[in-house]
Amino acid sequence: MINFNYETDFNLDSEELISKWVLEAISNEGYRVEEINYVFCDDDYLHKLNVEYLNHDTLTDIISFDYSVGKTIAGDIFISIDRVKDNANEFSVTFDEELKRVIIHGVLHYCGYKDKTDEEAKLMRSKENFYLSRFKKN
Repeated sequence: MINFNYETDFNLDSEELISKWVLEAISNEGYRVEEINYVFCDDDYLHKLNVEYLNHDTLTDIISFDYSVGKTIAGDIFISIDRVKDNANEFSVTFDEELKRVIIHGVLHYCGYKDKTDEEAKLMRSKENFYLSRFKKN
């Protein structure tokens, strides 16, 4: 089950389509979903979580808390709409594309992908691009 929660004045246009896409990606990676809670928020909300739980005094676009066990995925994914907007401008992509990239990025972490090293980040970006291309075909 995938849930969408809003702590800011933002709402997804197509929760059902996003859910289907995320579930297909997870299945394609050989996992299944117990529950994922997406929480869309602003910079202040996410910054507070970053300081309180991760001891990072920085802005970020996404924080994910992973409660997965084995091949069963569960977790909470917090996404700052403010950061997504800024990143879209910085990378010269649409807000919608950047939002989808961040949505799938959190799930890919749950599927075991990392992005700390250059090599890991390159694989993560490749996976993000693959699933972004799959969304456009839906």
